[in-house]
Amino acid sequence: MNDNAAGRSHAIVDAVYRTESRRVLATLIRLLGDFDLAEEALQDAFRAALEQWPREGVPGNPRAWLVSTGRFKAIDAIRRRARFDALEDVEEQIDAAYADAAEWDEECVEDDRLRLIFTCCHPALAPDAQVALTLREICGLTTEDIAHAFLIPAPTVAQRIVRAKAKIRDARIPFQVPSRADLPKRLDSVLRVIYLAFNEGYSASSGTSLTRRDLSDEAIRLGRLLLDLLPEPEAMGLLALMLLHESRRAARTSPAGEVILLEDQDRSLWNRAQIAEGAALVRRALSSRRAGPYAIQAAISAVHADAATAAATDWAEIVGLYDVLARIEPSPVVELNRAVAVAMRDGPAAGLALIDAILAAGDLTEYRLAHAARADLCRRLGKTADARAAYERALVLTRQDAERRFIERRLAQLAG
Repeated sequence: MNDNAAGRSHAIVDAVYRTESRRVLATLIRLLGDFDLAEEALQDAFRAALEQWPREGVPGNPRAWLVSTGRFKAIDAIRRRARFDALEDVEEQIDAAYADAAEWDEECVEDDRLRLIFTCCHPALAPDAQVALTLREICGLTTEDIAHAFLIPAPTVAQRIVRAKAKIRDARIPFQVPSRADLPKRLDSVLRVIYLAFNEGYSASSGTSLTRRDLSDEAIRLGRLLLDLLPEPEAMGLLALMLLHESRRAARTSPAGEVILLEDQDRSLWNRAQIAEGAALVRRALSSRRAGPYAIQAAISAVHADAATAAATDWAEIVGLYDVLARIEPSPVVELNRAVAVAMRDGPAAGLALIDAILAAGDLTEYRLAHAARADLCRRLGKTADARAAYERALVLTRQDAERRFIERRLAQLAG
C-alpha cells in the first residue's frame, strides 16, 4: 500500500476513534464486566485497526469489528495473566467474556451507553465520583480536562475514578438500566452527567476546537432515550435546554473557527426545528408545576430564541427567570449569569457591582467566565485598565484555543 493510501486509512481510524470509541468501550464493559480490562481491550482493538485496516481495508461495520477484536484481545490477555490469578477466577472471566458474544446487535450497542451512564451514576458511588467516572468513560475526557473543569487537582480526579471502578467491581454493581420503580430516585445524577457531557461538547474545556459535536449529539441522543424511559418534567427540561443551545451551533463560530458572541450571531443560521422542539418541551415541562432547574434554564434559552434580534431580547423576563432559578438551585454561577442579565437590563454598572460582589466572596476567583464577564462590563464602561486586568486573568485560566484568541483580540482592541 502506498503512503497516500496508508495515510487515508490512518485518518479513517482516527475518525472512527473520535466517533465510535466510547460506544465500543461501553459494549466491551458490558461484555467483559470490567472497566480496566475493557479500556485495555479498546486500545488493543484500535492498535490492531491501525495495523490491519491499511493492509486489508476498512471493514463494512467498523464498530462491530472493533468490539469483536477487543473482546478476543481481552480473552487473550486474561489467558496470558492466568498464571498470576486463581484458576477459577480466570475461568469465570473467560466464561463471562464469551457469554454475551452473540447477544449484541446495533440496537443493543446503542443502549449500552445508557446502561453505562446508570452504572456510573449508581447511588453506591459518591456524587463527585459519579461525575468523574462518567466524564472519563462516557465522554472520554482526560483526568486533566475533568480536573480543570471542576478546579481540582488531577490526582484527586484520578483517585476518584480508581475508587469508583473498584466499588463497581467489588459491589458487583449491575450493568443495566434500573427498573421503572427505581428510575425516579436515580434521575438527578443521570441528568447532571448528561448535561455535563453536553456542556463539554457545546463548549470544550480545552483543545483547538470550540465545540465537540460528537459529545453534544451523544448527550442529546441519551436525553431522548432517558425521556422515553421516564417522561418527567426535568428530563423534558434537560432535553429542551440542550436542543435550544445546540440550535445556535452554526452561528457560534466563524468559518475560521473564531468565537462569535450571542449578541453578534447571525440568527438566520439558528436551527428553527430544534428551537421549535425545545420550546414545545419547555411548555410541557412548565405546565406540570413540577419544573426544576433544567426547565427554568431551558425557559431562559427559549426567551433568547424568541428574540428576532439581540436588541429585542426580553431581559426583564430573563432576570425574573434567573430569580426563580436562584431560589430553587442557588449557586455562584447562577448569580453570575443573573448579574450579566441585570447588566443588559439595567446597564453595565449594575451588573459589574454584582459580579464584583461574587468575586469578593471568593467562589469564582478561578472561573474564567467570571473574569471575562467582568472584563466586558469594564470595557463597556470605559474602565480600560480594569478591563485589561480582567481579560488577562481570564486568559491565564482558559485552556480553549478559540477563547484564547478571542480574549487576545479584546486585549489588542483595548491597547489600540
